[in-house]
Amino acid sequence: MLTRFYLDRIRRLNPRLHAVISTNPAALREAERSDRRRRQGARSPLEGIPVLLKDNVDTAGRLRTTAGSLALLDSRPNRDAFVVRRLREAGAIILGKANMSEWANFRSSPSSSGWSAVGGQASNPYVLDRNPCGSSSGSAVAAAAGLAAVTIGTETDGSIVCPAGVTGTVGIKPTVGLVSRTGIVPLSLAQDTAGPITRNVTDAAAVLSVIQGTDPKDPATVPGGNRDYLKALQPDALTGKRIGVWRAAAGADQAVLATLDTTVATLRAQGATVVDNVDLTGVDQIGEAEFPALLTEFKHDINVYLAQTPGRHPSSLAELIEFNKRHASTELRYFGQELFEQAQATSGDLNDPAYRALREKATSLARQAIDSAMAAHRLDAVLAPTNGEAWLTSLTKGDDFSGYIASSTPAAVSGYPAITIPGGYAKNVLPLGVTFFGGRFSEPTLIALGYAFEQAGQVRKPPTYLPTLP
Repeated sequence: MLTRFYLDRIRRLNPRLHAVISTNPAALREAERSDRRRRQGARSPLEGIPVLLKDNVDTAGRLRTTAGSLALLDSRPNRDAFVVRRLREAGAIILGKANMSEWANFRSSPSSSGWSAVGGQASNPYVLDRNPCGSSSGSAVAAAAGLAAVTIGTETDGSIVCPAGVTGTVGIKPTVGLVSRTGIVPLSLAQDTAGPITRNVTDAAAVLSVIQGTDPKDPATVPGGNRDYLKALQPDALTGKRIGVWRAAAGADQAVLATLDTTVATLRAQGATVVDNVDLTGVDQIGEAEFPALLTEFKHDINVYLAQTPGRHPSSLAELIEFNKRHASTELRYFGQELFEQAQATSGDLNDPAYRALREKATSLARQAIDSAMAAHRLDAVLAPTNGEAWLTSLTKGDDFSGYIASSTPAAVSGYPAITIPGGYAKNVLPLGVTFFGGRFSEPTLIALGYAFEQAGQVRKPPTYLPTLP
């Protein structure tokens, strides 16, 4: 039985990886029901397929939702998140919850990605002392290491594509509004979205086909979210396409630049026209408006979530800050909560003119950067490096962003989609991803391009589980 196989694999590998926080005690019973249903006909390609959820995705019943924080151990959501309901209706088996950067990496700026008080520090399965990046770290590690068939992550800015990139997996950050955010612990509803992290584009397309959909409780979702993305899987999809390369995002990283060069050669060999060194005007100004906007949004959105979620837990950001102070020996052992405190100091008012100006500036800069580049060069998509070499994990120093590549920001802040695919390796072992992104609801095109590149390049290698590099 597939579910039993993955549960056994979690028991064997998770002590080294810390990728999974909890497993579903009903998983085997759900799998048996799915087996009986399959005899009458599968409901979807996900019938009987075990799925791990990032631990900020609500599940009703005995499977907790903690966002990695001890503060939510007694939280009891009374219904599944919309994406979980979609997965269950498609016949998928909810295997358990994946570890994550606590509160989606929005508690302290010198934090270590992949650490949570509930789950500990997740490790990169290629080299165990390297960091898995981003807040969907456990989902990406679990997908890479084969602890589940597929996983669900969430992204505000980089939290799907970066962990997918450094773990040699495929991640899709959908257009905001394609996938409902109802029942997901928020950071910013202006940018948040859930998406799949898998070992190949085919699996990611199958998952996205299921989790999309219109949700009356999420006004960002739009009618018509019922595409079959498996139909986009055409090996010749690159033929005749125009791809712009945002080379500046790589900086001076020679391994990343070499990966871009190899990728460009593959694209051209597959019949694509490559416009190299495309400029995304204004991207360096996005962060100045994005960050203060996120502070206001986080206070507003987390207060709403906490107030509406049943169970014994802090009911507001202010109470959450006090909880962490009372439990400083565990929650604040390695780093603080200055981002919480900065968010609490804002009005939390989404009608505040000063906030609205910041959000409108950030979003318009990001959309103009992508839209103008694509129009000027008649592009089907933009290609960028996803990540640099995974850094050494340090709980005391936090993340080493000296080589970080912020190519996720234009798509994240604009609300546009992106897909990352394995593109190469640093030091012959640490995965480097490449990202295709484009305009709103361009998922069919991006999936088609990603699939054609994946099939032509055949880049991905399984994890090595090296303790360290020489």
